[in-house]
Order: sequence, then structure tokens, then C-alpha cells
Amino acid sequence: MQYICGALHLCYRSTRNVSRTTVVHQAPVAIKLRSLAVLFKLRLASLVVMSAAFGYLFGIPQGAFSWTGIIGLCIAGTLLTGASNAFNQLLEIREDGLMDRTAQRPLVLGVLSTSEAVVAAFLAAGVATLMLWLQFGALTGILGFISLFMYVALYTPLKKLTSWAVFVGAFPGAFPPMLGYVAATGHFGLGAGLLFAMQFMWQFPHFWAIAWVLDKDYRKAGFKLLPGGGEPGRTAASLILLYTLFLVPVGMLPWVFGLTGPASLVFALLGGLIMLVPAFQLFIGQDTKYARKLMFASFIYLPMVQLAYVFDVI
Repeated sequence: MQYICGALHLCYRSTRNVSRTTVVHQAPVAIKLRSLAVLFKLRLASLVVMSAAFGYLFGIPQGAFSWTGIIGLCIAGTLLTGASNAFNQLLEIREDGLMDRTAQRPLVLGVLSTSEAVVAAFLAAGVATLMLWLQFGALTGILGFISLFMYVALYTPLKKLTSWAVFVGAFPGAFPPMLGYVAATGHFGLGAGLLFAMQFMWQFPHFWAIAWVLDKDYRKAGFKLLPGGGEPGRTAASLILLYTLFLVPVGMLPWVFGLTGPASLVFALLGGLIMLVPAFQLFIGQDTKYARKLMFASFIYLPMVQLAYVFDVI
């Protein structure tokens, strides 16, 4: 989840920021509500929630679909993702103030106090976990809590220490479709594992493309998130291409194991090609424009392939 939300900032930098000029002309309540939306990154969390919803639709038995179920999952997923984003910003106020893309966040500007953000984050996390537990069972609630814990307590502090944070963060980042599947079925299964595997592998070329584009900004805050903590270059481009190649067969696994039909195979191959072209261009040219192309290609790949999985089992 952290990679998806962070990436969309590239398209969304200033449109949702609360500027000091805005503060003067808006009512206090409106400022607080808008600041909470920015703190939770509500719009940016939509891809995360959509991924969980696809996992739910993939796992739900025929005839057992429930609007109450999927709406409850989306609400809980939004709150859980929002809480994760809020805790992340609370732990990185200093770093956010150093980077151009985050310098206008509400905690940096002081539009929200840390105590307000803490209360909002804990409240959202508690409500989300309780909703998942009561509506879908203990296993789903525990998975939601583990995802939040890994993102906040492991990934966020590790970002300041080592580029291995990307590997650690890929685990909670791959939870949404698996959580949706478990919410639908009440148990783990091969389908849950394969959904997790695809999104886990997808995150490496996706996030490294973002880290390439934002490398200079990340370094202002002391974050070195490209492979090995190095700068954009041949080594990083080689690993990005390698992990993009890995993604292609992993995306085909639901078809290999007979969980989906040929349509998912076609779209997994097509999506892989969409990502491989800019990944190969980045390997050859090592230019930021190709990293940006790969980033946008990854935005196409995930919903396209997951939607193909769902349609193949309906």
C-alpha cells in the first residue's frame, strides 16, 4: 500500500495540499476536514482499496456475493490505509519538511497538531480492525492489524536506515488482495497466496521506478531506496528489469494452477509486455523518462490483471 500511495503523489502533488493562503480564507472546520483527508491520503488510497475489492470478488463463492460485504471491506480498507498513512506522516514530519513533494503536508505546516493526528490515526485503525474482525472473522482482522503493524513499525523506520526497507514494505503492500480473498472465504488458500505473490513481485519494479524518479528528493530526507542504496544507474536498472521479468510468470500462476481461464493468461502477458518495454528502455538508456513510463505502466498492470482474474472466475 505504501508504494501505491507514494507513487500517485507524482500526479497529485499540490492539488490536495493545504496551503497557508487557503487557511486564511476557509472556516476552521473545513480546514481540519480537508487536512484529515490529506493526512489519510483518501484519494490516493483508492488503488489499495480496489485491490482488496478485487481479491474479495476473486474469492467469493458463486451466489454468495454481498453488497454489505464489499462495502464494509472498502470502508474498513480505507480507514486502515488512512491510519497507516497518518502514522507514517507522524513518524516522518522532519523528513517530509525536507522534501519538495511533501513539504505542504498538514503536519509540516502545523495545520493539524500531532495530538489530533495521533487520535485520528488510532481511531481509524481501531475502527477498521474491529470492522474486519466482526464482519469477516478473526483471521481477516488479524491480517489487517499485521499489515498496519508491518508498515508503521517496520517499513517506516527502516526507510531511514537501509534500502532493504523496500523488501520489508512489499509484505504489507501485498496484503490487500489476500485480505480481500480471506474476507470472502474465511480462510487462506492457494488463491490468496497467488494474489499475494503477484502483488508482492509487482511492487519492486513499481516502487523502484518511483524511487528513480524521486531520487534527488528522497536523498534530501536521507532516504536511499534504490537497490543497494545507490544512485540511478546500471545496477538499479538491471534489477528493475530482472524483477519485471520475474513478474510476468508470477502473474500467470492463477492460470497455471487452474484457478482462472485463458483470458487472465492473455492479460498477464499483455500487462507484462506493457511493463517490460519501459523497463528494457530504462536498462538501455538509464533515463528518468523511462522510469516514469514504467511507473505509469505499473499503474495499468495491476488493476488490468486483477480485473482479468475476477472476470475469469465469474
